[in-house]
Amino acid sequence: MSHRVFIDGQAGTTGLEIHARLAKRSDIELLEVDIERRKDPVARAELLNAADLVILCLPDDAAMEAVALIENPAVRVLDASTAHRIQNGWAYGLPELAPGQRSAVRQARRVSNPGCYPTGFLLALRPLVDAGLIRRGAEVCVHALSGYSGGGRALVDRYRARELEGVAAMHAPRPYSLGLKHKHLPEMRHYAGLEHAPLFTPMVGHYYKGMLVNIPLPPGLLERRIDAKTMTELLAERYADEACVHVVRPEGSTALEEGFLDPEQCNDTNRVELMVFGDAEQLLLVARLDNLGKGAGGAAIQNMNLMLDVDELAGVAI
Repeated sequence: MSHRVFIDGQAGTTGLEIHARLAKRSDIELLEVDIERRKDPVARAELLNAADLVILCLPDDAAMEAVALIENPAVRVLDASTAHRIQNGWAYGLPELAPGQRSAVRQARRVSNPGCYPTGFLLALRPLVDAGLIRRGAEVCVHALSGYSGGGRALVDRYRARELEGVAAMHAPRPYSLGLKHKHLPEMRHYAGLEHAPLFTPMVGHYYKGMLVNIPLPPGLLERRIDAKTMTELLAERYADEACVHVVRPEGSTALEEGFLDPEQCNDTNRVELMVFGDAEQLLLVARLDNLGKGAGGAAIQNMNLMLDVDELAGVAI
């Protein structure tokens, strides 16, 4: 039995990634607009209502517009935009977030795919909040580095144009969203169970994909003293049965290469690696992932599989 899937916004970075993955699967029938009707809104509406599942890879306004066009109650929707991530009636598509989340995704008619930064942040921090190590009123800081594909097609084109000019034209890593109003903050606060949004400072590097999310844990932030090994064991116990979340233990770790942490080591996988560095005085919690894998397209495939009640990891590399 094949499932009919329509990707609305197929030409964008995430849409292309999802399409390439699904095109290889015999259990998925991809619905696509005929070339001569590709700008016809009626044709788009027809496909939105003909699919078993629609994947939206659109800007927020266009995603909300697409949902409004769906009149067929049998159509299930997976939205990769930020439009519905904390909206009532939408399940948050991070199955590993907490007990019951996987079931919520499986049963939902509407699912919102998480952001790339929130995926790393939440999988790292939420267990500490649930364990009472971080109080809900805490002021949390998070610093992150992503490849330029996280900025979408326009940013990809700008960075690749500079690459053609040679090494001297390539950008140094650049922080952005310095107004401290990043669009991912609402879901980061909400699903971490925090009363305040974290102080979030993202940075883009001149490489295509791969992400590090760093959360400093000074003594004043934690409710009790804990060392890196004990925190690592806490995370390992939380994710012991999760195929896509790997906890890297500090002893004998190969995570560092000559003292450096490579943001690209999880690329082309749906894997998130969690690491704890430091000692009993201060700790650094780190998540590493592919921003186009578990941070976007890979997560969408995983959520789609759950929604269609097929093998959760079908077409997903871990």
